[in-house]
Amino acid sequence: MKTQKVLLTAVVLIGILAFPIRQQALAQDQPPPQDQTQGPPDQGPAPQDQTVAQPPDQGQQPEGAPAQDPPGRVARLSYSSGSVSFQPGGQGDWVTAVQNRPITNGDNLWADKDSRAEFQIGSTAVRMDSETSVTFLQLDDHTTQLRLSQGSLVFRVRHLDDEDHFEIDTPNSAFQVQRTGEYRVDVNAAGDETDVTVWKGRGEVTGGGDSFVVIAGQRATFNGTDKLDHQIGQLPGNDDFDNFAFDRDGHEDKAESSNYISPEMTGADDLDEYGHWNYAADYGPVWTPIGVAPGWAPYRFGHWVWVAPWGWTWVENEPWGFAPFHYGRWAFIGAGWCWVPGPVVIRPVYAPALVAFVGGPGFGIGVGIGPAVAWFPLAPREVFVPWYRTSRVYVNNVNITNTRVNVTQVTNVYNTTVINNTTVNHITYANQRLPNAVTAVSHDTFVNARPVAQGLVKVDARQLADARVVHSIPVQPTHASIVGAGRPATARPTAAVVNRPVVGTRMPARPTSFEERQPAANVRPETPGRPALPRLEEQGTPPPATNHAAAPNVSNAPHPVAVPRPPVEANHPLVRSAPPVQERPEHNQSEAQKFQTWQQHQGAPAPRPAPHPSAPAPHAGKPKGGR
Repeated sequence: MKTQKVLLTAVVLIGILAFPIRQQALAQDQPPPQDQTQGPPDQGPAPQDQTVAQPPDQGQQPEGAPAQDPPGRVARLSYSSGSVSFQPGGQGDWVTAVQNRPITNGDNLWADKDSRAEFQIGSTAVRMDSETSVTFLQLDDHTTQLRLSQGSLVFRVRHLDDEDHFEIDTPNSAFQVQRTGEYRVDVNAAGDETDVTVWKGRGEVTGGGDSFVVIAGQRATFNGTDKLDHQIGQLPGNDDFDNFAFDRDGHEDKAESSNYISPEMTGADDLDEYGHWNYAADYGPVWTPIGVAPGWAPYRFGHWVWVAPWGWTWVENEPWGFAPFHYGRWAFIGAGWCWVPGPVVIRPVYAPALVAFVGGPGFGIGVGIGPAVAWFPLAPREVFVPWYRTSRVYVNNVNITNTRVNVTQVTNVYNTTVINNTTVNHITYANQRLPNAVTAVSHDTFVNARPVAQGLVKVDARQLADARVVHSIPVQPTHASIVGAGRPATARPTAAVVNRPVVGTRMPARPTSFEERQPAANVRPETPGRPALPRLEEQGTPPPATNHAAAPNVSNAPHPVAVPRPPVEANHPLVRSAPPVQERPEHNQSEAQKFQTWQQHQGAPAPRPAPHPSAPAPHAGKPKGGR
């Protein structure tokens, strides 16, 4: 009897304690007030909402869940000289490479004879020498995996978090960067020799069932395919390609823009040469371009292309035109446009174009052009709603890392436009009714990657005022949308180079054709409801201090949440997995002897290479990076 009384008492106490918890859970499930009004530009910066909550359950992800979000970064073609060709998606036509074209998984680049190119991924710069072929096997938030089937790369890795993976795959081995530093990888024309040079840093080469560590001050040579013959040598003297790369590095080290924005913002180092920084009330540091064309407005002098998985993506003409069109916001201050970069975060999230489209039923018909497409740049503190498939987590991250807006404001707009699929008419967009701010073109100009400035359509001001902001683009891409504005290229790698397999420690997804990835015209929303807000957590640690301008303080800035990615569905046809490393005592003894021999001949530690005094300076004058 006594035992039964104790049990009865315990049950009653559990029920009493559970009641307020249930009430609290019910209260949390109620949606917030739907205040959709976005802050006007004359208000002060919105306070950062630092609400911390757990992300949605990853075990049962609805459509548009974080694992299906697009990557938060891309590569950008920042420089080319000579004949540089580009193949979008690794299939189909080769075209001349276009500066500022975003580069992502599956894309191919080829620098022909006596040609060079450079692409940037955040603060990492990779330079291609003459007759070099590169494929982007995997590029996402934490992985950079490149295929080097022939030629030479010099690259500097300035930021490497613990979870980051940077790998160069060659026909006989895979080189994985283990520390920030300066590196060079060469592959001969036959594809049976790889040379790895490490001026600063450390990496590991895997291939033929063995692994080899290459440290600063070494040049390692690997011959063979199924079994590698490994030799360690001293650093060679700088050649012209080395000097070219180090000169570019020196230019980046002096960039003033690093005082105002994150060095992980791709394309930021070009801003210094084409504009100036100043302080604007209510916005903080802003950048103003100089020497722009008459009638210039953001997102007007360039063209639209289709880049999966983001879909419609803007490519700006100006050599500085990458960072200001994929990060931050634009504001009209005084008599001109200026770019407002937003809060300084360790790694801001890339967006294909930070604009709002206008339209609706009948838009364009009344101006005699048939279906039209029109847009305007988003102003500071205005919420960007993607037109491609995303999750709530992604929408939060792409906004809080690019403008001063709080999570509650983003959630309100997201719930209305995506979850409830409702058009919001009472949001006041600062740039929508400014003179010369809205750009409109015909459907054909938009989908065929034609120059927008040459195909402008004049739209009646009254119709623009009545047009509503739409969050879907009812325009399907064509083959020209994928290829972009490049001309058909005669310079391309040989079939042997294109089809040459490489060794990788990771297996990237196989490339998909345009037909296989037919796009959805609109955002595919999450299952209706109110999932928990994403957890705002630090994405990584700032890069170590260098001799260039000090980076801004990011300790109080919002940080996007990292999300898992879905597993690879199929093997890549041009990548074979590196054989498992086998422990062999005789191999270890041989490598130890080679290292001792190298160490005996090393002498003083090699300093960081400097450009040759007589080497030409690619940065002298303007334009920089143009073809």
